[in-house]
Amino acid sequence: MAGTDRKLLERIWKAVAKIPRGQVASYGGIARRAGLPRRARLVGHALKVAPDGLRLPWHRVVNARGAISFPPGSRPYRLQREKLEQEGVRFRNGRVDVANHEMTDDLDALLWRPRRD
Repeated sequence: MAGTDRKLLERIWKAVAKIPRGQVASYGGIARRAGLPRRARLVGHALKVAPDGLRLPWHRVVNARGAISFPPGSRPYRLQREKLEQEGVRFRNGRVDVANHEMTDDLDALLWRPRRD
């Protein structure tokens, strides 16, 4: 992905920046929001090369199964999980409880999903 167009990266960074506190999005979901369907790996690359000054909520991005992609027990894994838990994100069997924490643009889901009181 060397030489990746900066404009593509910026689209991804903007999509990541919009993930609300206490919610998560998948790499594929971010790619779709950035207008780059089927480019989930590019999202991972964009997060890896993002300038520190952007202060992106990178920890809110999880894989399609709702799991943290870093190796379990590794320092980055523990950091990501800690940041998510500090925002009230709950885990079940090592995965984010996406039913209650997944960011969605689906109007039906927003209207009819059970409330998270």
